Amino acid sequence: MSKHRLADADMVEQADSGTDSGATRRSLNPSGTDTLPAPEKPRVIAVANQKGGVGKTTTVVNLAAALALGGLKVLVIDADQQGNASSSLGFRHLAEDQLSLYEVMTEGAALRDALVQNEKIPNLWVVPASMNMAGIELELNERTNFQQILADAVHQLLNSGEHFDYIFIDSPPSLGIMTVNALVAAQEVLVPLQAEYLALEGLTQLTKTIDMLVIRLNPDLRFTGILPTMVTTNTLLGKGVLEEVRAYYGNIVMETIIPRNVALAEAPSHEESILTYQPASKGAKCYLDAAYELVSREEKS
Repeated sequence: MSKHRLADADMVEQADSGTDSGATRRSLNPSGTDTLPAPEKPRVIAVANQKGGVGKTTTVVNLAAALALGGLKVLVIDADQQGNASSSLGFRHLAEDQLSLYEVMTEGAALRDALVQNEKIPNLWVVPASMNMAGIELELNERTNFQQILADAVHQLLNSGEHFDYIFIDSPPSLGIMTVNALVAAQEVLVPLQAEYLALEGLTQLTKTIDMLVIRLNPDLRFTGILPTMVTTNTLLGKGVLEEVRAYYGNIVMETIIPRNVALAEAPSHEESILTYQPASKGAKCYLDAAYELVSREEKS
């Protein structure tokens, strides 16, 4: 086993146990008094994985919260028909007159008119999903250029006078129309990867899809990172998968890893991110690390 693989295994042990090597651990005051550097231009990041249950929405919600608490203005676009990002950020039930992504995608409403502000983190905004999203892919399939609807809406938003440092698009656990829209609208893609071998197979399929989209629809799309999630150390499986994915994908795989953590599973039921629900938990600390690492991976123009 190589030296770097041994180091990876040590990182898994630290995340799972809550210990800290001191090399990557950082803290962020939940009051938002600590600040993160703003990107040179707005970063639009699709968080995608066609395999469900890998921590995709958890990653969107908590990275967005961490960056917003760091003083950056952040938007979450909930493109998943299940609407879990919306409910996790306090928008489980929408007002009757509240626009959602459904109206943006099907009626041409502006994203700007669908924005809602998180109560606990003022710098965090959401374009929520609604119950109408359930059959949206069938509706969009009948339209021409359906792959670019969200991209056009994001472009319009960024040219409307609204400023966001980060825009996260939470895509469905599939490679359907909404995921394609997310990948075409984004400049970057972040993939949460559960430490299981079936997840590696899904990653291969997603990589092929991204390569195809880069050629056909979005030549600016790039891989920002693969974030290992739901990592455990009570078996050799998690360590083995991490070693394999790091050996194949190299530095695309983020150094931060997200352990299985009870608080992370509980937070959505309270309609909060882990950063406001249990800011001292292992899950919160690891997502803070992931946010700092994401900031450091900005592509300089």
